[in-house]
Amino acid sequence: MKSAILFALPAALALAQPLRVGVFPQESRTEFTTAQGLPSNDVRRVWIDARSGVRALTAAGAARFDGARWIPEAAEPPPAHIARGPDGTVAEARAEGLFLRRRGRAAERLFPSDGRRSWAVRDVRGVAFDAHGRLWFCSPQGAGALEEGQWKLYTPAEGLPYDDFTAIAAGGDGAVWFGTKIGAIRFDGQHWAYRQGRRWLPHDEVRSIAVEADGTAWIATAGGISRIARKPMTLREKARFFEEEIDRRHRRTPYEFVHPVIVARPGDASAWTHTDSDNDGLWTAMYGAGECFAYAATGDEAARRRARKAFEALRFLSQVTQGGTHPAPRGFVARSILPASGPDPNLRDSPERDRRRQAADRLWKVIIPRWPLSADGQWYWKSDTSSDELDGHFFFYGAYYDHAARTEEEKREVREHVAALADHLLTHNYTLVDHDGRPTRWAVFSPDELNHNRDWWQERGINSLSILSYLRTAHHITGDARYERAYRALTERHGYAMNAMIVKSHQGPGGGNQSDDEMIFMNYYNLIRYETDPDLKMKYLLGFRHHFENEMPEMNPLFHFLYAAAGLGAHFEDAFGRVDLSPPPGWLEDAADTLKRIPLDRFDWAHRNSHRKDIVRLPAHLRTDGQRAYGKRNNGKVLPADERYFSHWNHDPWQLDTGGEGRILGDGAVFLLPYYLGLHHRFLAE
Repeated sequence: MKSAILFALPAALALAQPLRVGVFPQESRTEFTTAQGLPSNDVRRVWIDARSGVRALTAAGAARFDGARWIPEAAEPPPAHIARGPDGTVAEARAEGLFLRRRGRAAERLFPSDGRRSWAVRDVRGVAFDAHGRLWFCSPQGAGALEEGQWKLYTPAEGLPYDDFTAIAAGGDGAVWFGTKIGAIRFDGQHWAYRQGRRWLPHDEVRSIAVEADGTAWIATAGGISRIARKPMTLREKARFFEEEIDRRHRRTPYEFVHPVIVARPGDASAWTHTDSDNDGLWTAMYGAGECFAYAATGDEAARRRARKAFEALRFLSQVTQGGTHPAPRGFVARSILPASGPDPNLRDSPERDRRRQAADRLWKVIIPRWPLSADGQWYWKSDTSSDELDGHFFFYGAYYDHAARTEEEKREVREHVAALADHLLTHNYTLVDHDGRPTRWAVFSPDELNHNRDWWQERGINSLSILSYLRTAHHITGDARYERAYRALTERHGYAMNAMIVKSHQGPGGGNQSDDEMIFMNYYNLIRYETDPDLKMKYLLGFRHHFENEMPEMNPLFHFLYAAAGLGAHFEDAFGRVDLSPPPGWLEDAADTLKRIPLDRFDWAHRNSHRKDIVRLPAHLRTDGQRAYGKRNNGKVLPADERYFSHWNHDPWQLDTGGEGRILGDGAVFLLPYYLGLHHRFLAE
């Protein structure tokens, strides 16, 4: 077939070589306060003594770090505003400027110039010589480095995040650290890393920095000391870490739904409480899909067992809705479950709450009860399930059936379960019908609504894509021709294939809705993978490519890999010629960079970036929410993954100030799914 030539080649054949990430430095923070022996949290200086190691001066006296705790001990810190170079030169940071005193000569004032700019710097805040002998300084004009008589000057235009400096330090790894009144900055000559908020610092006001030969930074702040270490790690080791953390804390109920937890004390993972959400099925499905791809890529039986548990959890969301005082039609999927031994969630999610929601959304349902009891009386199950949930379910079932359901019995279970879900949608005119006999608020896919009701214009493309992906996946898994006939009716008589080519009304990068994007990428992946008609596949691929172009600046590894799995080596042809649909250069490097930068610390620490100088605010036509600040770096891309907080890929990466108080501990599925997807498609290699 033509499609076998143009589209069906595995993505690995289109990618000449996978990206070999290898060992990279994974940063982590350890916080020290009076609880670890510091005389005071008001730390004035930190330095490294060649004989006695790391020392600190606080408002209540000095201390020495013994490897575990701080021991009070008198000490005198070295001068703060001078630096000695390898050839005996001495640099001085003064209020009146930058001075350099060479051996046997008087101090001379330096006027940094890079050929484009010349600075008569004043109020110089710090000087340092790095491991290569380069002289660095920082001042309100910016930062600069002198090497063999040539200056390089750095301002926010070159990526410097912030410039109200307080300190500077260089270590043996060649990188330079800057302290500011709002956070710390690391620069390795190419990349700037902004370290602000409790993920990195006990307090944002940085007073002093000292860096060890291996690159470990000690940062003195107004609220204690932070040690930021750079531990050699591979992506596979990082995956194992997150899987162990999930197994330890994040499995809820005997069915093991995977979800963030709430901790008793900020930043302390020793005691936690499980939580549920509207999207328990979606998050567990995405976690489970990652384990399916893990098994496909590595053959690890532990991954297959985890994928099996995810299938059982998702299947139970259909089983629990059957029977009881408020039975749902067969094939209905609950959002979530809670034990009946706990508080009644209907007291929280009450009809009064629903009526308030209707003030902003007149299609919002008042459903009583929102949480019915299961037939055996053991579980409350949450109704009014959205299309988000179904998107996650069908995405998972394709991955599970293809990669992890090994025995015929396991495959039969998937076929029966998927058939029940798909039959429900066909029986109820392409809608998901709740226990009240009415469609849920968001799971509406019928032609009458999507093509003719103005209330559904925004969801026309995405919901057309969803139902096509469900039916294609159901036909692939079950082989039942009924799903093929329904699919053909939607594409040939109701224009759903054309609807899916413009999947969202989009005004450009930064103007989207990431919850929609997450669903769009998962649905396109299955739809294109299982489509056999070359013309339809070409249409879907073009729509996918247009949507991907808006998402590329987000550096999202899940989105990048889902698109590349479909688009690498593919083309679109029309009356104007042939267009290459492969992802543009840089997609793989950006995806890998985000995977490396996702912090091991999954607490929801607040990150503040709206004050940064390297940020370009999004124009008003992209964002109308006046309560939040949105922007991007001046390279056009969103902030790196270690400079903002997110727990799932439906977060908004254009929002500058994110996170909370460190009371929510996210799971690591946000890393596992894209990592194993990339490994399975051989975009990545260890």
